[in-house]
Amino acid sequence: MRVVCIGAGYVGSVTGAAFAALGYQTTVIDIDQSKVQAINEGKSPIFEPGLDTLIKTYAGTTLNASVEYDAVSEADVVFIGVGTPSRPDGSADLKYIEGAAINIAKTIKPDGYTVIVNKSTVPVGTAEHVSAIVEEHSGLKSNVHFSVISNPEFLREGYAVEDVFLPDRIVIGTLNERARTIMRELYSKLIDLEQPYEIIRQLGFNPQRESGLPVYFETDTRSAEMIKYASNAFLAVKISYINEVARLCEAMQANVLEVSKGMGLDSRIGNKFLQVSSGWSGSCFPKDTAEFLAASRKHGRELNVVKAAMESNLEMHAYIVEKVKQKLGTLYGKTIGVLGLTFKPNTDDTRHTQASFIIRGMINQGASVKVHDPQGMEMFHVFNPNLAVTYCHAAEEVAEKSDAIVLLTHWEDYALLEWSDMGNRMNHKYVLDTRNFLPAVMMNQLGYHYEGIGIGNSQEYHQFRALSEVI
Repeated sequence: MRVVCIGAGYVGSVTGAAFAALGYQTTVIDIDQSKVQAINEGKSPIFEPGLDTLIKTYAGTTLNASVEYDAVSEADVVFIGVGTPSRPDGSADLKYIEGAAINIAKTIKPDGYTVIVNKSTVPVGTAEHVSAIVEEHSGLKSNVHFSVISNPEFLREGYAVEDVFLPDRIVIGTLNERARTIMRELYSKLIDLEQPYEIIRQLGFNPQRESGLPVYFETDTRSAEMIKYASNAFLAVKISYINEVARLCEAMQANVLEVSKGMGLDSRIGNKFLQVSSGWSGSCFPKDTAEFLAASRKHGRELNVVKAAMESNLEMHAYIVEKVKQKLGTLYGKTIGVLGLTFKPNTDDTRHTQASFIIRGMINQGASVKVHDPQGMEMFHVFNPNLAVTYCHAAEEVAEKSDAIVLLTHWEDYALLEWSDMGNRMNHKYVLDTRNFLPAVMMNQLGYHYEGIGIGNSQEYHQFRALSEVI
């Protein structure tokens, strides 16, 4: 079986490398020559833990990359994993999907059968749209010469390599039995987990699964397309909810760490996505919630809960700015150091991150801002070219003459900093830890005024927690 993945971003590069590792002859296609060259030289085109080693292992054997679509003519399965940016009204712009469909149509084999898979997050009905495009530009018949199906991705940036080999579920959206049969064969090597476990162990991961085998779920195309949006929107709602609870905990002198832990003990709720932050962001949640809300409005069924979660998320960004302002009295003329620009650790992705909103808010109130991130500074500058910040090559530099440090991304690097030295560099030893990540007792012992989010008297709480764990 031959596989083609169109797009060398997070979806295409990870998916392509995974199928190559499983033994399928795989070609990744992208219009960006630099990404194609990187893959062919055995390098990852993106920062993702484990992906560089994975690509290096299989490049030139089962994994190749190209700017041309020639490999489509020999492919059994063609994945479309290109970008779907949002338009100003929040709806998805399908120009890259449509472009890929036209190029597939021009090279698809006319005397065989090809499964075309929408792997990107796309609006409900996109499979039918792509099918019509391929029919128009190829002269071939849908469900005779090819089928367009949905197979949404559920990869977490920073954990994508583990997720692609150890998925919770695999969703296949099509009612065409021939397409279903091919997809079952393609994914068969993932279902029993024996080979995937061996691959990720060789990559240096120590996989820990909480459940058994992945669930292989077959449904109709439109339901599969809906599953992706509904899942991401639900997670966004959950994060917005716990952040609102955190703000209320501060007002009522409760502790959100205890509250979220107690909530998570309920199996109906679970403990995932109940971690407080400065708000959700990144390449998926802002785009997917906006597109999901736009679709609901278009069909006269506005998703009010999703709308509220989006508004609450913006309030959380503003809350962080206001919290720093209240501590310093004013932001005008103050110097703020920011640690973390990516929306989560272990990625270089800074698209639509909370950092851009929060930093802009502080600058608008007269602050000077210095920033650091282990991986994300280059991309952050690309997406925010006019944002007047000072980029620091070392994390320690953000502390120099700063009136406050705001930790936005909980990189392990920041826990390992010499915080005693950091404090000596600052004008005022104030740290706002939006992830409740740093050890509060240590920070207070070093003379910091340390604040988390929703934890009230952090020193008292952490001393209590440390004592309770000893008992």
